[in-house]
Amino acid sequence: MTTATALINIALIIAFVALALGQILSMVRLVLGPTSGDRILALDTMVINALGLVVVLGIHQGVQIYFEVSLLIAMLGFVSTVALARFILRGDIIE
Repeated sequence: MTTATALINIALIIAFVALALGQILSMVRLVLGPTSGDRILALDTMVINALGLVVVLGIHQGVQIYFEVSLLIAMLGFVSTVALARFILRGDIIE
């Protein structure tokens, strides 16, 4: 194992831990959030953290399908966040 490979493995482990910690803290905000805006923001942050976890997993395993999955997660996360925010603000999603 070369030095570069060892450094990449250490960086991936740090990234996994940081993203997992961010996911856990977002779940706490989702449960404890006093307003609906806090909960929407927590859900959006959880989507971003899940996206990061999928990308880091793809880098770790060296499989390209994870990057395509991350694009799908990003699109679905954006649409769901906008739909939920519109529902809370207006009471309907489609006018």
